[in-house]
Amino acid sequence: MTLLELTVVILVLLSLITILFIGARGWKRGSDRTLCIMNIRNVQKGVRSFSNMYGYSPGQSVTGLQSRIIGLGQFVEKTPACPASGNYTYGGTFGTDTVPPVGELYIDCDLGTLERHVPDDHGDW
Repeated sequence: MTLLELTVVILVLLSLITILFIGARGWKRGSDRTLCIMNIRNVQKGVRSFSNMYGYSPGQSVTGLQSRIIGLGQFVEKTPACPASGNYTYGGTFGTDTVPPVGELYIDCDLGTLERHVPDDHGDW
């Protein structure tokens, strides 16, 4: 085997490894987005379940709403964390103690606009 053949084989292997890492990074980004959307959905379902169970209407104020939804023995067992190191904000434009109207999210990820960590269609949530 000549030095030229060995160099070509090494370059081909390096190219394949580079393609593998690019694909793995894209897969990781997609799975982080999916997990973040699932966190948002679970908290949103917890808010809706709480409001339905205790008779609160959208737009009504509930003292300590976040602690009534998230926590041990509550609708969501532990505080969600964005897998892509984003930060969640609760309450959005309505405040942390207000049940949001249908179609509005109670929890939002700051990576929502950058990496689309907010679901495209949440009008019926």
